[in-house]
Amino acid sequence: MISFEISQEQKQIMELACKFTKNEIIPVAAEYDTKAEMPWPIIKKAFEIGLWNLNIPEEYGGPGLDQVSEILIYEELAYGCLGIFGSFAGNSLALTPLLIAGTDQQKKKFLEPFSEKPKLAAFALTEPNAGSDASNVSTTAKKDSNGYILNGTKCFITHGGIANLYTVFASTDRSKGIKGLSAFLVPGDTPGLTMGKKEDKMGDRASHIGEVILENVRVPLDNLLGREGEGFKIAMKTLDITRPTIAAGAVGVARRALDEAKNYAKERIQFGKPIADQQAIQFMLADMAMEIMSSRALVWQAAAKIEKGEPDTMLSAAAKCKASDTAMKVTIDALQVFGGYGYMKEYPMEKLMRDAKITQIYEGTNQIQRIVIASQLLK
Repeated sequence: MISFEISQEQKQIMELACKFTKNEIIPVAAEYDTKAEMPWPIIKKAFEIGLWNLNIPEEYGGPGLDQVSEILIYEELAYGCLGIFGSFAGNSLALTPLLIAGTDQQKKKFLEPFSEKPKLAAFALTEPNAGSDASNVSTTAKKDSNGYILNGTKCFITHGGIANLYTVFASTDRSKGIKGLSAFLVPGDTPGLTMGKKEDKMGDRASHIGEVILENVRVPLDNLLGREGEGFKIAMKTLDITRPTIAAGAVGVARRALDEAKNYAKERIQFGKPIADQQAIQFMLADMAMEIMSSRALVWQAAAKIEKGEPDTMLSAAAKCKASDTAMKVTIDALQVFGGYGYMKEYPMEKLMRDAKITQIYEGTNQIQRIVIASQLLK
């Protein structure tokens, strides 16, 4: 039986994140969205108070937080700005394969520098012709006596082209499909690794998304994660752990939208009284609240299972799918409460709606999540 009561320590961590979001993120979120810039000042401040690289264990210099504490923090950060949250979540995603499959020597070598100063990591799986279909990865890794030579192009990569470390998925044997996929640790300054196009996005604009071009990128044998052919398994185990992170971010966006709509409804006077007095508006707000509550319950449950060392593929997929669908619906309905004002950039609603959409797409579209859920049901 999983308890949904968080501890006093977790409440304090959540309060720290909430205060950080209120003071450091919300006042500048619109500016970073407009400029589409990396929020470096915020990252540095987060690093100083232990809110950066949340999943690095204490033995490698990190905060060593439990999984539930992580998702509590992520929800608060996304409440302030999903794009800024994306940098935090992007690092967590990219470092998780190393935590899953790395040797102690690899963890010391690659994780400890991330605990010394703010650095960026990137999870490089997606390609122009290999999104949901990982078996179609065309990036190759040719082995010789000195290591591996990587060639290919990755797209839609968080921190792509600016990261200090990449987890790159490449095929060591294309004839084997997903069974020929392997994972490699590639430092960002490796010769031949460059940034292609930086994406100009509809939402999530404070998060840097770009192409990664690999041209004869040589990595030593020691930079192989796990064994050859284990890349797909490592990637799927990673997503089982990180999808609740995206779900927590979606809950944060939905919560913010509900709060904005609720506050506006109390202030907006029509027909001589606040629109919050109208039953039609009350029902909309009630529906938003119920969806958010049920989404958070799934996220917490998925995080609690991961913390117990029992990541649940179906539960993680369900949490990500439910929470992101909720974020999209809630932001649309909350904008409707604002009426014409919600459509204007003067108010935060149009940004929240633009941001919410990506949560239904990245780390596996919600159609893929439903396939995952169904496959688990029908086993």
